[in-house]
This record gives sequence, structure tokens and C-alpha cells, in this order.
Amino acid sequence: MNDLTHFRTPLLKTPFHARVEAANRLNRWGPWAGYMAALCLGDMDMEYTAIRNGASVYDLCPMVKYRITGAEAGEYLNRLTVRNAAKLAVGSVQYTAWCDDEGKVLDDGTLFRHGAQDYLICCQERHLPWLTASAIGFEVEVREVTEEIAALSLQGPCAATVLEAAGFDVWGLKPFRMQRFGFEGGEICVSRTGFTGDLGYELWMQPDQALPFWDHLMAAGAPWGIRAIGSDALNLARIEAGFIITNMDFIPADQALREDRSRSPLELGLGWMIDWDKGHFTGRRALLAERVRGSDWALVGLDVPGNISAEGSILYHGKKREAGFITAAAWSPSTKRSVAIAQVQAKYRGGEDLWVEIYALRELQYVKLMLQVSVVERPFFNPPRKRATPPGRF
Repeated sequence: MNDLTHFRTPLLKTPFHARVEAANRLNRWGPWAGYMAALCLGDMDMEYTAIRNGASVYDLCPMVKYRITGAEAGEYLNRLTVRNAAKLAVGSVQYTAWCDDEGKVLDDGTLFRHGAQDYLICCQERHLPWLTASAIGFEVEVREVTEEIAALSLQGPCAATVLEAAGFDVWGLKPFRMQRFGFEGGEICVSRTGFTGDLGYELWMQPDQALPFWDHLMAAGAPWGIRAIGSDALNLARIEAGFIITNMDFIPADQALREDRSRSPLELGLGWMIDWDKGHFTGRRALLAERVRGSDWALVGLDVPGNISAEGSILYHGKKREAGFITAAAWSPSTKRSVAIAQVQAKYRGGEDLWVEIYALRELQYVKLMLQVSVVERPFFNPPRKRATPPGRF
């Protein structure tokens, strides 16, 4: 693109854009990492239904991707991330996070190990300066490859059946594992991963394979009602799954303008992934100190009475003292209840006498509701099919 005219197209189009645009009857778009992303193509309820009852396709291309290669790639990733990358087998994937020196989360994402010295990080935000600075002293190359990889998310109980119809036998593929298949002279990498908390796969390919593969997959999935979806339906599914999103449920430490806005993995419910015994990693000393003294905040799941979304609402202890705030909330069609993800002061993490203040819009007037909430385990929706191997036929 001519540098003098880049302002005419401020958002890039993904390799799948032509097909998504044709399906986007509402013409609803939003920005995602510099790309145009569909928010809702036609009917959000039907798109959500495809995730939970059929098969859904979502354009993942804007996901930021970094290729990590070199003789010390594993050692570098062990220093960078809180999990033990050395334990990640070739052909496997792990959900992970990385912190600054103060133990505050910069981002979370998925780490794919394609070879002994070949990794791929997929995340929400761009971190190339941090990643390259962290690579000093390691025999490793860090390169952004976002535009070099096209990706689709195929989610729903019929996902494996659709892939079988498309010629990909994934019945033996376990969660967080990868498998490669031939397609029109090239390869498609299929990983059993996703962001819906359901049975699902992510499909990785060269950009020039994108449109032929889309057409092939949609034709194969037609008998199962395969449907392209937008971010709105995906967001509802991820809330049910209890997943968190950067800049929605937490602020990356390098973007926080106020010191008290950043959060540690312990405060975001990610303490389970920290490998304390693998050796030093960025933020380890600060996190060890926090583990001793205790955290200031906690991320919790909430049950909210009624059917009004509590998104953006403030939480109170005893109806008087501010105790936290809700970062994501929705009426869950699958569980038939109103659920929320919230940050609360650690002393209120048990949920005793915890209330939410909701301003509900009712015929152009706002009505103030003060409702007592309960702290519950996440995920809110946790179907056995997402882990079953082989998955059931639907």
C-alpha cells in the first residue's frame, strides 16, 4: 500500500474478508488489532445458537501472532512466560500469560509448539518491543507473522463432524493438540482450541488458501447448518465459558495509566498456571512476595438475580462500601441465568453480603436496582463434549 494513501483504508481486510462481507447483512464492523472484524452478520441469537447447537465459523485472522525460533527459543519462553514452556511437547498448545517486572500481566494468549525450536504465540495486543527486549542474551528470533497466517475458528458440537465431511479426520485429536492435513497442494494445521468453552477447533493456513478453504468448509458443513458468526455471539459464549479478554476484563500493565489499574496473574485467577519451580521468569520475585502478603484483588464469577445484564456495574459490600466492579456480564441462554465476571477487592472474594447496583433502561427511563449477588465457580457453562476424545457425533 502506498504510504501516502494509507489513511484512506485505516483498517486492513483479512484474507477471509470477501466471504465475511458477503455474509454481513447488517454491515456491522468493528476494529480489532488494525483489521475490520464483523460484530454481527445478521442475527446474533442465531449465531450464538450455531456455537452451542451446531457449527460456527469465526474469522481469527486479526489475532496477533509471533513466531519464536532458535536454539534457545524454549529457554527464552520460560524466562518470558509464567508457565513451563519446556514441558510443552511438539504438536501441543498451552494457555499462558506474561508479566512485567512488577508481576503485572502484560497479556495472555496461546503458545503453540510446532517444532523443537519453533513456537507461535497468539495474543490480543501487540508486544514486539517487549518480546525483542526480553530476547536479549538468548539465541532466538522473534518475528510478527500476523499477516502471514490466516485462521478460522470452527466451534460447536458438530465441529468434528463438519471437519470429517471436509476430509479431515480429527476424531483422535485431543484438547490442546495439533494435527496437519493436506489441502489443495498445501497444508492446514488444525488445533483443538477455541474461545467458546465448547467443542471446537482452530484452523491455520496460508493467506492464499483462505477463500478456497472457506468455500470448501462451508459446503461440507451445510447439512449441519454451519454459520458464519461475529464477535457479539463469540463474546456471549466466552462469558459463559468464564474466559477473560485483554482490555475488557483487565488492562495490560504497559497500557495502564494509573498504577492501581494493572493486575497480577494471582489477582486474575491465573495463579494455577504459574510454575514456581522452573527457575526465574519475569515478575517471579514480585509474585512470590504477593503470594506471601496476599493479593489486593480477585477475579470472580457471579450469579446475578433477574435477567438484566450487569455489565459495567459497581459492586458494594453491605450496600454501602464499594467492593469492586463487573467487567463482563450477560444473560446466559445455555444456563438460563444472569452471570458476570468481576474484579473485587480480595477481602470480599467470598461474596458475603455482596450487592450490585444496576441501572436498567425501561422504556426510556433508568430504574436503579440493588441486587444481592453470589460468587460462583467459573466456567458457568462447562459441557463434557469439549474434553471428550473422540467427541460425540452430533
